[in-house]
Amino acid sequence: MLRLALPLALACLALNAPAPLAADPVDTIDAQFPLCTSSPRVTCVVDGDTIWLGGAKIRIADIDAPEVSRPSCPREARLGALATQRMQALLNRAPFSLTGTADGRDEDRFGRKLRVVSRDSESLGAILLRDGLARPWGGKRRGWCEAAGGAV
Repeated sequence: MLRLALPLALACLALNAPAPLAADPVDTIDAQFPLCTSSPRVTCVVDGDTIWLGGAKIRIADIDAPEVSRPSCPREARLGALATQRMQALLNRAPFSLTGTADGRDEDRFGRKLRVVSRDSESLGAILLRDGLARPWGGKRRGWCEAAGGAV
């Protein structure tokens, strides 16, 4: 169940409007995120870079995480599960904020809202990057099956 004081970012999702680009966003979104298991999806974690919040599907815009629904190899499946669990833990830890992308795009080609998820002005995606569970988003997906030095 969502517990929030109708933050501007969530209101923008409901109104199909772009999220504000705020220098210091206020961490007002406080929700519990189970893993997505079936429909309808309202508030849950799909994988390391996709969530549902209040019925809106959100692509975490600043990272690319391994796939969990159709991994291409065992390495991607393992990393995808770890990235999903890590994002779920980060979202459930404390309130966070959503902001728009630096380039102003509101949706991707699949109709997912593009948002950066932050807490205390730090991107949760950046945390996954540091953990080796995601890559910076570079405009297109790349494979996760080739071994990388120092990878999880």
